[in-house]
Amino acid sequence: MRYVAFFDLDHTILKTNSGEALIRRAHKNGLLSLRKLLMAYILAALYKLHIFDPLNIIEKISGWLAEASVSEIEKLCDEIVEKDLIPAIRPEIISEIRMHKEQGAQVVILSSAMASICLRLAKHLEMHSVICSEPEVVNQHYSGRPENGFCFRDEKLNRMNQYLQLNHFTLHDAWYYADSIDDLPVLQSVGHAVCVNPDKQLKKIARKQNWVIHTWD
Repeated sequence: MRYVAFFDLDHTILKTNSGEALIRRAHKNGLLSLRKLLMAYILAALYKLHIFDPLNIIEKISGWLAEASVSEIEKLCDEIVEKDLIPAIRPEIISEIRMHKEQGAQVVILSSAMASICLRLAKHLEMHSVICSEPEVVNQHYSGRPENGFCFRDEKLNRMNQYLQLNHFTLHDAWYYADSIDDLPVLQSVGHAVCVNPDKQLKKIARKQNWVIHTWD
């Protein structure tokens, strides 16, 4: 059976948030000031209170990291993935990925996280492809802007549709595993929506839609 299974990264494949791991390591390695680290935590708290749009957080953190060179960020991502993120992969997700592959599916990361992290994790998990945010590079430094927009909300849906068309899949052929209300545009579009530890808003919708809900510790 030929189909495709997409997986969100933060709080879906991972038990944690790759962006938070990134700023912690960036501060520890001298690439991010204490003031900006504290600001990132404040923004994250405001997001949880539904006061601050997560897209603005993504934009701000990307701008902060633009001060570092590409080589510094790549080295940082090696360290983050090895020390922080691989240990945080959900065992249940590994089983889901294996199950889909055994059934002949393509397995793909579909995330707003940066490419340097997603590509490393996809390689570790032996996934087929990655759709994510790709930072623009200018003079061997990230500019703080994405190449084609951040892969978030409606843009995530656009990228997924492009992948489906290029690889001759339909929406009915697609699965998507995700945790956040921000993933709703994609979840509403695919033939098989799967919610992993969904947030309160998403859980309410998932129950109404009779979507699969996994609660994994």
